[in-house]
Order: sequence, then structure tokens, then C-alpha cells
Amino acid sequence: MNWMYTLSGLMVGLIVGVTGVGGGSLMTPLLVLIFGVSPATAVGTDLLYASLTKTVGAWVHSRRGTVEWRVVGLLSLGSLPAAVLTILLLKYLNLDKQAFGSLVTHVLSVALLLTAVALLFKEQIRKVAIRGEGNELHHRYLPVATVVTGLVVGALVTVSSIGAGVLGTVALLFLYPGMPTVKVIGTDIIHAVPLTAIAGMGHLALGTVDFVLLGSLLLGSLPGIYIGSHLSSKIPEKVLRPLLATMLLIIGLKMVFYK
Repeated sequence: MNWMYTLSGLMVGLIVGVTGVGGGSLMTPLLVLIFGVSPATAVGTDLLYASLTKTVGAWVHSRRGTVEWRVVGLLSLGSLPAAVLTILLLKYLNLDKQAFGSLVTHVLSVALLLTAVALLFKEQIRKVAIRGEGNELHHRYLPVATVVTGLVVGALVTVSSIGAGVLGTVALLFLYPGMPTVKVIGTDIIHAVPLTAIAGMGHLALGTVDFVLLGSLLLGSLPGIYIGSHLSSKIPEKVLRPLLATMLLIIGLKMVFYK
């Protein structure tokens, strides 16, 4: 089955390369629904997979100067402690395999549905944010709102492996509508690397990481992302985004009824 995992990694890598999103939101449910991997192992493995694949993108954005480091710091102030506390809580609860899987599945389905909605209404959310940007309250509570956003994303990512990509990007578009899109993406990727690494290491401590699976996925996804990134300029986002959102909506609904 290893070659099938590699093929899946290639497919997801292509989508991530073309759209910039979809890693966790496609890989985790794919492993659960198609390959029958336990939800907890799928999440734990995908978190380490995400941290490794996003490191290259983070390095590129860092070199190009397309990162708002202050925003990364504020997000991390909420997300990194949230990831550690979530892992500690999971360890403390010491759920059996079935209960742990059920928790992950429920959070995963909610995260997928939220991601689909965020993708569909991304531009509308940004327009609403631009209208409220001059509001005094917006500026006064912006740092606190950014930390709270990080906290929510950190907890969501740790349990479901979803949230650091699309939801993080949409949250930044809402909070910082004046920030150029390339900086929004760069900031989100830089923030995602330590978050997914810490959450992934936490899952490793819980015993929910499969290294053979991780290696097989990376073997396909790394060339997939490279090829996809070169195709991205040839495929319009207005076509891809609704298709990806619809796919995530269907997968999310399937996860709701997953047993």
C-alpha cells in the first residue's frame, strides 16, 4: 500500500502547489475515509507532514521578505501554548482509542465545514473587513484579537490538523485587510511551521504518528508541490476555489457520519 500513499501525497501536493491550500484538509480525511487509517494517527502523521512540507515555503517567504513578523509573534503567542495545553489535556483525559477517534472525527468534520465556508466567502469576508478597518475598536483590540485567533487555530490544528492553512489565512484577511495577499500567505505559512511541528511532536509523544506512512506521503507530495507551484499561474483561482470548497464540503459531511 505504500505506493498508494505516495500517489495520494503526489495528488494532494499538486493541489497544494496550485492553490496554496488543502494540505491537512485533504490529506487527513483521505487517510481516514479511503485508507482506513485511524483518525488520531492520520492527524498526528499529517501534522509532522505539514511541518516538513511547509518549511520550504516558509524559507522562501522569509528570504523574499513577505512576512509580517509582528503578526507571526502575536499568533504564536496564542497558538503555541494552545497546542501544548491541548496535547496535555488529551494526555490527561487518556481517552481510549475509540473515544479519541470519535473526538478527532467530530472536530475534523467541523473544521472541514468551516474551511469550505471560509474558502467560498473569502472575498466577501475581506470586503467586510475593509469597511471596518478604520474603526477605532478594530485598531484598539487588534493585538488581542490576533492572539485569540492564534489560540483557537492552535487548539483546532492540534486536534484535527486543519486550520493553519485556509482558516488562518481568512482570519488574517479579516484582521489585516490592508496586508498584501502575498504577505498574508507568507505570514500564515511561517506561523504554521512551528505550530504543526509542536502539535506533531505532541502526537508523537501520544503514539499517534506512523513514520512509514509519513515517508510514503513525503515521497509523493514534495515533487507534487513543486510541479503544482509551476502550474498555479495557468489555472485561475476563481475556478479552483469553488471546486476545492465544494470538495471539502462533501468530505466534511461524509466525516460527520463517519463511524
